[in-house]
Amino acid sequence: MSEPLLSVTGLVKSYPGQRARSVDEVSFTIGRGEVLGLVGESGSGKSTTARCVAALVRPDSGSVLLDGQEVTRARGRELRALRARMQMVFQDPYSSLNPRMTVEALVGEGLIVQRIECTASARRSRVIELLELVGLSADHLGRYPRSFSGGQRQRIAIARALAVSPELLICDEPVSSLDVSMQAQVLNLFRDLRERLGLSMLFIAHDLAVVRYICDRVAVMEHGRIVELGHRDQVYAAPVHPYTRALLDAVPLPDPRAERARRAAQSA
Repeated sequence: MSEPLLSVTGLVKSYPGQRARSVDEVSFTIGRGEVLGLVGESGSGKSTTARCVAALVRPDSGSVLLDGQEVTRARGRELRALRARMQMVFQDPYSSLNPRMTVEALVGEGLIVQRIECTASARRSRVIELLELVGLSADHLGRYPRSFSGGQRQRIAIARALAVSPELLICDEPVSSLDVSMQAQVLNLFRDLRERLGLSMLFIAHDLAVVRYICDRVAVMEHGRIVELGHRDQVYAAPVHPYTRALLDAVPLPDPRAERARRAAQSA
């Protein structure tokens, strides 16, 4: 087997005033072209883990290797080069996009930072290509984020993340702020991008149905620790940890009669 694209080992992060660690000895790998789902309730440490992996937060200890290169000790040019290889899509497209920047400036900013496509015309062509890739068009170049729906804003955020051709996308609850119809469209976009671009993803969510739809393997997080890790079908069909079973039991069934029968069986 080839070496994983991302290897996280013994990751620890705590904050002043906390009784427990936000991230406590977390370890996992992500293969090339693989999507790993990280699930758990709010406060379980998912987002802190993502920010440590993306070098937005420095961990207290542990290792994050991207293609064998240590992320946690990188600085300056080395860190900038690593960040071109892994990009983050945040939860809230309303706050993650600068309202004073046009779509062209937002999507093209990474190209300037990473010194890619240095001429204005080349940048504009690349931005148009990215917008079309995520289902938007050149007509949107001069518009501001306030002109778009939540789903469209998240598409812009995805285009911005893809601008520097990353190998790894770190997606922190990227559909949780969208309505159900928009969630389905954005999830299908992620699946399509994975196939077309060969992307690896760390996909964070609290909705287990979302994770099952898009991920290959699932890591379940509770109180800063990964309590279960396995193939998607294995975890959903035969969960081992009580916390995983509790999360699955909390997912409503689409058939109301089946849901009533399950609740009756649980209360018996």
